[in-house]
Amino acid sequence: MSSPRGAAYPRGVITDHRRTIRERYLSAPVMAAPEPWRKLLDRPVGGLLGIGFAVHPDTGQDLVMTVSTAGHGLFDAVTGEIVARDRDPDPDTSTPDAEPDLACPGLGPVEGVPVRIAGLFGGGPHRTTPDGWTLDVVAPDWPDHRVILSADGGGHRGEPGGSWWHIHHASWSEFRTAGFSPSGRTLAVATSSDLTLWTRESVRAFS
Repeated sequence: MSSPRGAAYPRGVITDHRRTIRERYLSAPVMAAPEPWRKLLDRPVGGLLGIGFAVHPDTGQDLVMTVSTAGHGLFDAVTGEIVARDRDPDPDTSTPDAEPDLACPGLGPVEGVPVRIAGLFGGGPHRTTPDGWTLDVVAPDWPDHRVILSADGGGHRGEPGGSWWHIHHASWSEFRTAGFSPSGRTLAVATSSDLTLWTRESVRAFS
């Protein structure tokens, strides 16, 4: 018997609309992010628990902090270079779950500055930028996760490569988090084994 108009579908029922969306994601190949984005870093980080964004106090550039079972690291989000590392952080602050805001103390140029960490313990970075880019994480074949970048507010209409791009497929390790830096100049994806970064030079201002 069909559901009355406006009634919710029973749990577990896959509608034609949902099936179409699922098949759209499953069939979309992994592709390069569009301009002005460029991939900066694809680096193994064993035992990665989470990441956070910070700002270099001298240059204003984005920094990405990693928290892993091997310690803490800080990456320059313009060059991809690691600028600081702490292999033996204080056990009381080595993971973000010790703080209500899920923060760990920064290191290197942001030493002592709390950095909010998103990942295994919760939290999350920005999913939109000031100029309209959107990041979504979908799991049509869970536990795999696919990261979708779009320029149309996340509608994902049309074919991939038009206004949306499947830029990362986390199928070999556990997904941790994905999102933009507050500036909108850096895009990061973290899994339990890898950190991947994309960057762009500037953010277009709305007219």
